[in-house]
Amino acid sequence: MRTYAGFWLRLWAYLIDLLVVVSISSIIIHPLFAFLFTTEPAIGVFTIQGMLLALSYYVYFVVMTKVWQQTLGKMVFGLKVERTDEQRLIWKDVFIREVAGRIIHRVLWITNLLYVVVAVHPEKAGVHDLLSDTRVVLER
Repeated sequence: MRTYAGFWLRLWAYLIDLLVVVSISSIIIHPLFAFLFTTEPAIGVFTIQGMLLALSYYVYFVVMTKVWQQTLGKMVFGLKVERTDEQRLIWKDVFIREVAGRIIHRVLWITNLLYVVVAVHPEKAGVHDLLSDTRVVLER
């Protein structure tokens, strides 16, 4: 029987992941741009640095989830992402969960409240879990 990870445990794992992503970008991306450019290059309203930061954020979550079924934050708390049919995650599952799901949550500030679904759903599933047929469980 699966034990589903609740809202608070998942939130703490996510905060650790944010710390990892921000640390990596502070060590690599920010110094690189400070060294290479005196003014920040942009494509329209988007800066190259901003796009690289967003890309690093999504790459971290997608690659970690696909390869290990967990991010570093989830590893700390003994959580992992599983498909509802308990098969191995495929790229489509991970892309829907980590990219499409996160974009939906960030379309507007208020859509972040959709994470509250985790607290009330019987399987502790968020909207991104429901879209990708995945669940976050405590490792056995």
